[in-house]
Amino acid sequence: MSTTTLSSQTDDDAYATSLRELLWDQLFLTVQQRAPAIAPLLKTSERIERLAEDQTSDFLQAVNIWFQLTKIAEENAAVRERRQIETMDGAECVEGSFAQVMVRIADEVPESLDYAVGCLSVGPTLTAHPTEAKRVTILEIHRRIYRLLVSLETQRWTPRERSRKIEELRGEIDLLWLSGELRLERPSLSDEIEWGLQFFRDSLFDATPELFEQFITAMESTFENGNTAIRPCLKFHSWIGGDRDGNPNVNVEATRSAMARGRQAAIDKHVAELTAAARHISISRDIAELPASHLQALDAVVMRADDHTAITQRNPGEIFRQAISAIIERLSDRPAYAHVEEMVSDLHIIEDALTAIGAEPLNKKFIRPIRWRVEVFGFRTTALDIRQNSTVTTDVLAEIWDDGSEYGTALWAKRLRDELASEALAKINIETLSEQGQELLNLLSTIVQAREGTDPNAVGAFILSMTRSTDDLLGVYLLARYAGAPGEALDVPIVPLFETIDDLRNAPRILTELINVPTARRSLKRQGKRVEIMLGYSDSNKDGGFICSTWELEQAQRKITQALDAVGFVPAFFHGRGGSVSRGGAPTGRAIAAQPAGTLNGAMRTTEQGEVVSTKYANRGTALKELEQLASSALLHTALSSKSAPKNPEFDDALQALSGMSQAAYSALLNRPGFVQYFQEASPVEELAMLKIGSRPARRFGASSLADLRAIPWVFAWSQNRHLLTGWYGFGTACKSFAKVRDDAGWRMLRSMFATSPLFQLMVDEVEKTLFQADMKIAAQYAELSTDVENGAAIFDLVQAEYAASVEAICAITGQSDLALRFPKLTNRFERNRAHLGTIHTIQINQLRSLRNSSELTNTGPLLQSMNCISAGLGWTG
Repeated sequence: MSTTTLSSQTDDDAYATSLRELLWDQLFLTVQQRAPAIAPLLKTSERIERLAEDQTSDFLQAVNIWFQLTKIAEENAAVRERRQIETMDGAECVEGSFAQVMVRIADEVPESLDYAVGCLSVGPTLTAHPTEAKRVTILEIHRRIYRLLVSLETQRWTPRERSRKIEELRGEIDLLWLSGELRLERPSLSDEIEWGLQFFRDSLFDATPELFEQFITAMESTFENGNTAIRPCLKFHSWIGGDRDGNPNVNVEATRSAMARGRQAAIDKHVAELTAAARHISISRDIAELPASHLQALDAVVMRADDHTAITQRNPGEIFRQAISAIIERLSDRPAYAHVEEMVSDLHIIEDALTAIGAEPLNKKFIRPIRWRVEVFGFRTTALDIRQNSTVTTDVLAEIWDDGSEYGTALWAKRLRDELASEALAKINIETLSEQGQELLNLLSTIVQAREGTDPNAVGAFILSMTRSTDDLLGVYLLARYAGAPGEALDVPIVPLFETIDDLRNAPRILTELINVPTARRSLKRQGKRVEIMLGYSDSNKDGGFICSTWELEQAQRKITQALDAVGFVPAFFHGRGGSVSRGGAPTGRAIAAQPAGTLNGAMRTTEQGEVVSTKYANRGTALKELEQLASSALLHTALSSKSAPKNPEFDDALQALSGMSQAAYSALLNRPGFVQYFQEASPVEELAMLKIGSRPARRFGASSLADLRAIPWVFAWSQNRHLLTGWYGFGTACKSFAKVRDDAGWRMLRSMFATSPLFQLMVDEVEKTLFQADMKIAAQYAELSTDVENGAAIFDLVQAEYAASVEAICAITGQSDLALRFPKLTNRFERNRAHLGTIHTIQINQLRSLRNSSELTNTGPLLQSMNCISAGLGWTG
């Protein structure tokens, strides 16, 4: 690290502190005005054991706002720090930047650049349902606060002007107080769709062309003969309005609405930017010496609009304005573009003409960013993925056949393959089917129609959750044919989602069998050489614990890659990650670097869930950083795969052993007598349903077993009671058992793996951070809520013992004397919140006890506020 970088970090620490002080002062003024009785309580640095009943709600609201404000301050400081590093040390010193990655590729594998960029396809998939508690109104206030902090960075303001801006800041914080953070009603699906689109309007529409500019700049500055025509392939997907797995609120009408609103958002942005370009590009054909071929091409763009006569009369001689106005007219359906590529072609014509007259700066500023947006966002904003559970698709198929054949039998498998091979299928009268059957076939018909529309990418993949067998996937192929898809080769990507440990292990066989079916093979070839496969982090973690899940995901990727290679395909993995460690959450660059060599092939798609979306994409600077890290990390991993060191069989054996031993410890806990009762009573999982944070039910099909509980509330509940065991349980036992079997050599092996294995480094880092955020003293207070005295106490004793063993193992492997000394930013942030979090846990425990002991439903507001507060203090909900 250079001296200037170190100096920059010190300066940024001071800057972040000054922001927090500024925000605290303004919040405190609001509290003094709105709830003066709690003002002294906010200043204490100690945990408060009891609050007056009339003070509880105000205290929780104040602390929740404070947690949110500190996150905004940290985001602002982080963006400023990256700029400072680039200014003083150069873009190549900015962690995760294209410039840094290009330098490394140039130094180590320059011959791999074109291949790596050529196959690079990355993008986030936005999902709203699991965990986001903030309303769009609150997000908008947060964004205005962020923009005011950015504005205050400049030194040009007079004291009077700066004072007015701080007064604006105080007004926004006061508005936060008066608006209230807690949802009074569960968000509708329409609310969630609007929530998702807000991030595109606020940041992603503008961050995308900036990303491409940074890529081209980095390549030009590093590679003398770099091909600037190539750039990352960026694709945005969404599940909002398409994910119906266990969510009865999502139907065909909701899906169509989501597609229509996405289309309108994209077109509105294109029209706004084209209108701005037309205002600026006032070039006269009488002055600019345009070659005849370019004049003819521009005239052709104008003539394709119905209103071409009015357009030419409105801007006589201004051929560029005329062409841009013609495009705007056609976006207004006069006449509509038949395909999004037609609009891209028209924009290329304008770009080429500007370049021909030496007006490249105008092109770079106004037209090229629009073309890039159209290429990425089309007439859709996002590709809307459809997700449904295999139980539903199988039930509908059984209903259509109605012949008594059973799923999983040889008869079922034979009929599937016979009908798929048939050129003509029997006509299905949809109206005779159940509501579930009609919904599914109408949905598939909608998908088929959308793929034939003006923007085929308006619909993404059909993702089949809980894919258990090849027959599950073939069933969707057949249902799509019943709904009108052509039989020769489907144009609908059907993506398996492998979630449980068993499904991950069976995935290579399932995919190989799928490709051996002619219809599936032809369909996959039509869609390209890549086969998209989604990997579930949440359910595999819930199934086997963090260590086992991480290792099984690693093994699955390796084995799937090998299996597909044998039949002429390559995988494109779609990682179903969440915000917490338990759901695959980890720093982007580190997580990608830890993927098995040769498994990325340039493709990296991830889910961005709930509060993670607002953390990453609420503001343009942060959104740009996140997109750049995603793309640059995938680019680097793909380029370096050609020279990756061979696998270390000894390390693999060790990880296999650790996985098995950790899973055994984790499963033993879950199978303890009274465990389900302990979970329900020692956490707020049952009360979670009252917290209106999403349109989705907490359970898939209304059952009440632990197996049916969604992974999101599973993780949420363990974080609320500060056990956080989903991110570490089993690690200590596994490491100690491994070391015991191998004597002293065991710990040496683990330390060696930590020093050289990216995967094990990631495991240790994330376990350590989770252990640091867990708190056994607070957890013990939740354990006292268990009414099963004998089993509850025994279960918590196991948790405490495993926690101690895991802390000991972390310190033995890392050489530290205590947890998280390697992560000062995490520890500093957490220590600032620790006292307030302790108070909030006390409030929540008292609220749970009061609610459960009451014969009538009491005021649940403070309990729900406490859930929001703990989530905000930890930084994620699930």
